[in-house]
Amino acid sequence: MIKIYGFPYTRSTRATWALEEAGAEYEFIPVNLAKGHQNQPEFLKVNPSGKVPALVDNDFVLTESAAICTYIGERFPASGLVPSGINDRAHYYQWCFFAMSELETPLWTMTKHTKILPKERRIPAVADSCIWEFQRAATVLAKHLDDREFVVGDQFTAADILLGATLNWALKAEIQLMSTVLETYADRMADRPALLRAREREAKAAAG
Repeated sequence: MIKIYGFPYTRSTRATWALEEAGAEYEFIPVNLAKGHQNQPEFLKVNPSGKVPALVDNDFVLTESAAICTYIGERFPASGLVPSGINDRAHYYQWCFFAMSELETPLWTMTKHTKILPKERRIPAVADSCIWEFQRAATVLAKHLDDREFVVGDQFTAADILLGATLNWALKAEIQLMSTVLETYADRMADRPALLRAREREAKAAAG
């Protein structure tokens, strides 16, 4: 059975969301980041970087949320999380890379400099530039989604998971999306039943 090491309301939710969309059986193993469990030797054997999510499928270990979501889509092809057509699949990779490099990077940089890095390493003033950079990338996404329900073709894919999760991150940070198209898209992704199941399962595992 697939195991996902993670913590609620982190990038690990992308992996559990993908598994729920695929209807896959899996075990969620909580790694309490607030208590520093990501630095314990047993977890560092799974992911030496001490970050979540991490996927273990028998003897196969994979990290990085975009790679994990793509693996799940290919492991369960009937889910449609990774398109089968060569052109749609190319566009799928395009938007996955965009989500991680253009849309998420400013948010992660801002978060590191306001909450994560040691205080002597933080430069809080970068926040304004990060918000500007995020909104600039969001404008590109908004134009693409103007007449689309999903980012690739006419079906939901794991690229929507990555983009939807990143937009939700921005909204929780009270960053304006600057587009009703993106707001509607973000709401539609947030209402996916599979995401709601994933969050419930993560919360239950973390509490227990």
